[in-house]
Amino acid sequence: MAKFLADVTVAVHILALLLIGLGGFLAWRWPKLIFVHVFAAAWGVLVNVTPVPCPLTALENYFRHQQGLGDLPGGFNSYYLYGTVFPHSWLPAIGIIAIVLVAYSYVGVYHRWRHRHDAQETHARPVHLS
Repeated sequence: MAKFLADVTVAVHILALLLIGLGGFLAWRWPKLIFVHVFAAAWGVLVNVTPVPCPLTALENYFRHQQGLGDLPGGFNSYYLYGTVFPHSWLPAIGIIAIVLVAYSYVGVYHRWRHRHDAQETHARPVHLS
């Protein structure tokens, strides 16, 4: 059971990383999701640049201990992503790309919010027949 729960934790962790990187684009469709994304993105930055531990990594480590395994060597990103999905040397470029994607998605959210606001004003004007 611990292995299954560790695997589920890995899947949730991957989904959380996708939300952090791409959640702003989901907010183009569902604007209120931007608040969830801002929190997730801030949390992602916090756990990657400070010693604050990620609760999902801690949860996976707990399930790994239940199986008699040790902690993830180097943490989730280091264990699953660096050297597997992309080379560690790409990390600076990936960081820049992630920042650009998030900023672009936020500009899109603002543009869509602004456009929606303008459209509502346009439809709210009374029609005068002469």
